[in-house]
Amino acid sequence: MSNNTKKKKKNNSKNKTTSSRERNKTKTKTKSKQTKNNKPKKNNSNKNKSQTKTSTNNKTKNKNNRPKKVNLQKNMHYALDQQIEEILNYNILLENEIYQLCEKAKEIFLKEGNVVNITAPIIIVGDTHGQYPDLLHIFSKHGSVPDKKYLFLGDYVDRGSFSVETITLLIATKVRYPDRITLLRGNHESQQTTKVYGFYQECLDRYGNISVWRIFTDMFEYLPIAGIINNSILAIHGGLSPDIEKVKDIRTLDRFKDIPFFGPLCDLMWSDPDERDGFNQSFRGAGYTFGENISKSFLKNNKLSLIVRAHQLIQEGFNLNHSEQVVTIFSAPNYCGTVNNLGSIMKIENQAEPEIIQFEETRDHPKKMLKVIW
Repeated sequence: MSNNTKKKKKNNSKNKTTSSRERNKTKTKTKSKQTKNNKPKKNNSNKNKSQTKTSTNNKTKNKNNRPKKVNLQKNMHYALDQQIEEILNYNILLENEIYQLCEKAKEIFLKEGNVVNITAPIIIVGDTHGQYPDLLHIFSKHGSVPDKKYLFLGDYVDRGSFSVETITLLIATKVRYPDRITLLRGNHESQQTTKVYGFYQECLDRYGNISVWRIFTDMFEYLPIAGIINNSILAIHGGLSPDIEKVKDIRTLDRFKDIPFFGPLCDLMWSDPDERDGFNQSFRGAGYTFGENISKSFLKNNKLSLIVRAHQLIQEGFNLNHSEQVVTIFSAPNYCGTVNNLGSIMKIENQAEPEIIQFEETRDHPKKMLKVIW
């Protein structure tokens, strides 16, 4: 063999080897391409399922996160019932609770106006003056709100030891059952008077500041002045005024202020019936005394039959003046723990004659009475 031929053979073998390598490479590439192309497609159903689950969970979460419909009225009633229970157990409310109560009460009093129209049956209560056990006795003996309807003639605070409990219970009851209890203003529902006769000091002693006293005395200015029962009876704390001839004159007074030392608002809070005719200066230094001729004229001009009022300590708990056309009801027995007087209330049952019921200072421990109240 020639050398050239050997070289050629070598070259040919090299070429063969090279071409076979190339073929193998090509095959490998093709296989890999096929493998890539023939890879099974990812099954997205699991992904879809998980997405569906997630969206369902989100829906559920959204559903759960939706604000629930809250019956605010029901919640408020429940809170008031709890507060009333606390007060009945001689636990005073917190300052912010009293503030909220008084703010709500002011809204209610604003709607009522100066003169409240009232229908019988009704139980009328005179001065209570912080004698809380006797107030509880009245509810225990004659029925509590809302089963019975009540009209209070003012003077809830001062003198007695439990003015805070007395006024707080009455205000909480008013907010809870606004149509079942009417609260009128008395001469002691005043900043000036309460500074002198005890309520100011009681609030200071029990709360450590005068904020609660300010909250209550601010609310006092919203209390109505008078009531008309069955279109025939005027209910008021004190008495008549030379500046007031008609009930409509009471309706137009500005009551949103502390009780002044003179003028019609002062007279309605401070005046007393007397055996002397006409209007005369009162020994109290505020208001007037008014005679039978004044009462008869006022009743006739307003087509009324009776005036029921409070304001005066009466040994028997009640008094009839001016041919029984003016009735005084006093509901604080053994006044200030020293006088040994009776208390009284008045019941009016629809068209029946008013009935006056006397009672003594309660001898029961207050806790015993709680079972039959509320």
